[in-house]
Amino acid sequence: MSFRPMLSTDLDAVYAIELAAYEFPWSKSIFEQTVTSNKYAVVMEDAQRIVGYGVVSFVVGEAELLNLCIDPSLQGKGRGAELLEHLVDKAIDSGNKDMYLEVRESNLAALHIYEKCGFNEIGRRKNYYPSKAGREDAVLMALPLAL
Repeated sequence: MSFRPMLSTDLDAVYAIELAAYEFPWSKSIFEQTVTSNKYAVVMEDAQRIVGYGVVSFVVGEAELLNLCIDPSLQGKGRGAELLEHLVDKAIDSGNKDMYLEVRESNLAALHIYEKCGFNEIGRRKNYYPSKAGREDAVLMALPLAL
């Protein structure tokens, strides 16, 4: 696996993964804004094929994981944890003290990866995400990056 900055030429591949992975995906325009912003947007490649991506915001010593996704056909093989490790390392290298994220309470696979990486639940946002059944909570998680 290799990592490189997300480029505008990657957007079709990234958006196809987003649509395949999420019932309520980001819009393509959000990804377009991401590649021109100051966010850290990265793609994960295997043999020059994009297999995942991540987006992190760095603000005043805090990193916020905004999106992390692996192609659904490749999930369950450790790639999500590998991408998360890369993003955490980048947050540390960029001088951040903590990393935060929010995740659907029903996304048990992601919760497991985050907990295994050392993230802890610090709160919830009630009825934050849309779902087929109406709304579901977001689990707020944090990882201290500095001693």
